[in-house]
Amino acid sequence: MISRIDLRGDALPEGPALRDLLPRADFDVAAALDKVRPICEAVHHRGDAALIDFAEQFDGVRLDQVRVPAAALTRALEELDPAVRAALEESIRRARLVHREQRRSTHTTQVVPGGSVTEKWVPVDRVGLYAPGGRSVYPSSVIMNVVPAQEAGVESIALASPAQAEFGGLPHPTILAACALLGVDEVYAAGGATAVAMFAYGTESCPPANMVTGPGNIWVAAAKRFFTGKIGIDAEAGPTEIAILADSTADPVHVASDLISQAEHDPLAAAVLVTDSVELAEAVERELEPQVAATKHIDDRIVPALKGRQSAIVLVDGLDEGLRVVDAYGAEHLEIQTADAAAVADRVRNAGAIFVGPWAPVSLGDYAAGSNHVLPTGGCACHSSGLSVQSFLRGIHIVDYTRDALAEVAHHVVTLAEAEDLPAHGAAIKARFEWKVPQSK
Repeated sequence: MISRIDLRGDALPEGPALRDLLPRADFDVAAALDKVRPICEAVHHRGDAALIDFAEQFDGVRLDQVRVPAAALTRALEELDPAVRAALEESIRRARLVHREQRRSTHTTQVVPGGSVTEKWVPVDRVGLYAPGGRSVYPSSVIMNVVPAQEAGVESIALASPAQAEFGGLPHPTILAACALLGVDEVYAAGGATAVAMFAYGTESCPPANMVTGPGNIWVAAAKRFFTGKIGIDAEAGPTEIAILADSTADPVHVASDLISQAEHDPLAAAVLVTDSVELAEAVERELEPQVAATKHIDDRIVPALKGRQSAIVLVDGLDEGLRVVDAYGAEHLEIQTADAAAVADRVRNAGAIFVGPWAPVSLGDYAAGSNHVLPTGGCACHSSGLSVQSFLRGIHIVDYTRDALAEVAHHVVTLAEAEDLPAHGAAIKARFEWKVPQSK
């Protein structure tokens, strides 16, 4: 059901050569751009009419309007299962605890007497958040997008999720209920690239946003790439992935269940076990079949994901080699199921989020750990972070110098300007002190 990659015996290669040995899904965002471009341009030129046409084409429902009526949000919350409401409220509470601590404060550095630089953090004015609605419904993604934006102080927050024919063209009612719980009343029935284009260009019903965040399929990723430079984006999210670094102390039942839990997202989802224990690898292989047989989404998601080229059991010589492998892989979610897991986790450099020990599975992080589950995929954890309050903030430097403070450093500024062959830069300093500015020939 899952392949093996044996990296034992030989010295592991460095950098890209090691990454090339590891499993990864095919996810060609560049190729998807050709299909996304005309969709985005249609939204640009036709606005809401294009969104309505695309909802009919892609979601099988003809909308009367793109914006969700306020009454639908209220009704969705009123009709929400009390147990689901309680779980969402607890997820929100925990997410707020974590994200509230991330907000940076204004800080002033006194560089010299009379000369200071202040860094203040300012939220973006307006964000468009995306909650997927394809194979599954993700009210948890509503929380993971909205909470950090709110804690950052973003004043204008809008959310889009695909129209659902089953619910009369509205997004899934649990999505709407989550928005209502969070106080987000600007919600749109728009999915995929059309939602990103709506936020980027604006339409008759939706003002343009400064930034778009949220997970999605390849069409969402391609649309984000299309608009890079016009709007801010969080990341081009690819298929979800889990890597588990485990030794002989790990419970194969836990490991197998965690691999399956990620595989149930999508047939392209990656499930990777890195271990120095052949006995554990064999035990996990034995566990997979009965656990898969006992669950849901077997043939359309889990089995294709586990059998795909993106999933494997990777055998290594020892823990040090295992750490090198998971750092090269840069997993979205990395579980550490080893002896002294906390100490091992402390040695990891590349991961979107790290889950320590047997009692911190990825499922906890998806819903109720307090952490954010919008994380870098496809190895981007080697250079990027997950969604946080900082994602919605801009650092602005405020430079404040007196005449004496400028005079004290003026000769250095002039020297550097002339070294860079930018004499006008130096002249801007000299003009303030009645220095003679050389005339151009």
